[in-house]
Amino acid sequence: MTALYIDADACPVKAEAERVATRHGVRLFVVSNGGLRPSANPLVETVIVPEGPDVADMWIADRAGPGDVVVTGDIPLAAKCVAAGARVLRHNGERFTPENIGQQLAMRDLMADLRAANPLNQGGSGKGFTKADRSRFLDALEREMRQVKG
Repeated sequence: MTALYIDADACPVKAEAERVATRHGVRLFVVSNGGLRPSANPLVETVIVPEGPDVADMWIADRAGPGDVVVTGDIPLAAKCVAAGARVLRHNGERFTPENIGQQLAMRDLMADLRAANPLNQGGSGKGFTKADRSRFLDALEREMRQVKG
């Protein structure tokens, strides 16, 4: 049975994901290590995992597979879920696929190296999350849910 998993720490599209999951009658797991207000929606399960590095990621990776959709900005988690056969989206609607996940991992590692080589921590902090990103996410999640539900 199809499930939607949200890597909820710092996720800006939890409410949108809940709306799409509800529209499709799909179970939604909102996974974090705390600080979230539980939803009254019976399709939504708030999963609070113990503190620790990547505990929420491991919880999702251990469960997501073919027919499931995962929403995360965490590239290593995305790689695990893609390898398990799940469909994976970033918060802005970009899709992680078997064809692009290797490049995404390599770019992540390169950027980590560049940040480490910048002792004064100069440079931008990235672009903000926009209404256009939110709209792209909603459109992409709707497409993915239709695909997995056949």
